Amino acid sequence: MSNAAPVVLDQVVVRFAGDSGDGIQISGDQFTRTSALAGNDLATFPDYPAEIRAPAGSREGVSGFQIQLASHPVFTPGDVADALVAFNPAALVTNLGGLREGGIIIVNSDKFTKVDLEKARLVTNPLEDGTCDKFRLVQAPIGKLTKEAVEPFGLKTKEIDRCKNFFALGMVYWLYGRPLDPTEEWLRKRFKPPFLDANLASMRAGHAFAETAELFEGPFMVPPAVIAHGTYRNVTGNLAIALGLAAAAVKSKTTVFYGSYPITPATDILHTLAPFKNFGVATFQAEDEIAAVCAAIGASYGGAIGVTGTSGPGLALKQEAIGLALMAELPLVIINVQRAGPSTGLPTKTEQADLLQAMYGRNGESPVAVLAPATAADAFDVTLQAVRLSVKYRTPVVVLSDGYVANSSEPWLLPDIDALPPIEVVHPTDPETFQPYLRDPETLARPWAIPGVPGLEHRIGGLEKANITGNISYDAHNHEKMCHLRAEKILRMRADIPATDIHGAANGTLVLAWGSTFGAIRTAVDQCLAEGQAVAHVHLRHLNPLPADLADIMARYQHVIVPELNMGQLSKILRAEYLVDAIPFTKIQGQPFRVAEVKARLDALVAN
Repeated sequence: MSNAAPVVLDQVVVRFAGDSGDGIQISGDQFTRTSALAGNDLATFPDYPAEIRAPAGSREGVSGFQIQLASHPVFTPGDVADALVAFNPAALVTNLGGLREGGIIIVNSDKFTKVDLEKARLVTNPLEDGTCDKFRLVQAPIGKLTKEAVEPFGLKTKEIDRCKNFFALGMVYWLYGRPLDPTEEWLRKRFKPPFLDANLASMRAGHAFAETAELFEGPFMVPPAVIAHGTYRNVTGNLAIALGLAAAAVKSKTTVFYGSYPITPATDILHTLAPFKNFGVATFQAEDEIAAVCAAIGASYGGAIGVTGTSGPGLALKQEAIGLALMAELPLVIINVQRAGPSTGLPTKTEQADLLQAMYGRNGESPVAVLAPATAADAFDVTLQAVRLSVKYRTPVVVLSDGYVANSSEPWLLPDIDALPPIEVVHPTDPETFQPYLRDPETLARPWAIPGVPGLEHRIGGLEKANITGNISYDAHNHEKMCHLRAEKILRMRADIPATDIHGAANGTLVLAWGSTFGAIRTAVDQCLAEGQAVAHVHLRHLNPLPADLADIMARYQHVIVPELNMGQLSKILRAEYLVDAIPFTKIQGQPFRVAEVKARLDALVAN
């Protein structure tokens, strides 16, 4: 078998599954990194259990990581897996539905004892009762073999158990022709002896076992993808947001202040930004959500660029302060990494249900700009654009990421930072011409005066201000004028929105969407186009204001369908704004759309 020629595949989907303590995410991350270095295009989907520490071996505690790697561009982690690595019975039975018929199952047969089956609420052993008959089952005593491989290093039983993910990873590396070198290098940086030696031995033993045990038909190989020339790195959405904020500090030559309170799945942004002091980024972990956003507003008042990050419940707590930033007309960027709600909801699962909260969740007439990244890599550009708009128009801007974008990863072509346009930050200094609310005629932005500059003293706060002078005003007509001016600032951002990109047919059915639904929709639309269907895809980055050309685009199509991971929030906005018959296509299961789901809905719509 070691001399068998590899079977060349165009693409493959692999899923790792097991307990949270089984090192599933590390295995997935390393397989992703190695595949990226091999030149494959890829997309990943880490799937965490909602409980922090569910009972070991239970269905509720299953952690998953799925990756699609290919020799061509891919936009999703795949609908169904070609191979499933399951560390226990619960991982096996909860993931079998996502494995294609004839797919490979690699199980740790040591974990299918009577006790393990009871933990997974199973009456019979799925390895023996016909459950796996439609698949190619590979049973390996991973626990036993790992113990034998690491025995010379004197580890304790629990420490030995933590090495078994590398044994399984070694098996998968052999199966798909991946080199061990990148992970060995990573291990040398991460661990010291004896743990370094044990993990290396475990992975090499798994690779050797797969090569010699003759349990597989043979190794597979996915050739490198043909991609644009340049330097790439893997990014998650949270990492891309952090890099976007660092780039904003560099391009504005102004400190970016990030105030946040830990909350899943946004916390990684704070962790990533903390070491970026050399780029002009200051980070602050506040005692609560309200303190975080108020500190960011204070930073903007002092001349820095205030940014705050959170997830859905935290956005609700921040709303009054966002209204304050709106009234004070100061820059403020709010990163909201959406998760399934309401309330605490499903903290580790994805959803797009905060759009209406971002648009209308504050008291009074308080419009803010709203942007949304489509993919992990897109989060860099969206974050940079959000800072640019907030500074230029002196108003809060909300970035609606979500759990899928935040945790998924893809190759990202590194931009030329020098080629990125600067973010212009201008502070008035002349008291002779200064008026606190004397607006820029193009943007309607008021002057961003720094406290302590002689002659530029002015009032700040949540009470209504008189236009031009900024004095406290209770005049009814002035209040109405100021509300319209603040709303008009948002509408004028349309000048910064490029022409909308239409992918596909010029008539027929338009799929109009936003955020993390991009990959499944684009793939499904491409499949429809290949079949000759008149289908097009428009993906919105700017949700408030909506693009100026959107009404004309929608008018060209017989049907407008709006897939969303909520109960139809964008479709409500489109119906209200444009009186168009936007057809909602919704899913609220904590999971992203699958390509097959979107394709089936489009087929049904076209058929009618």
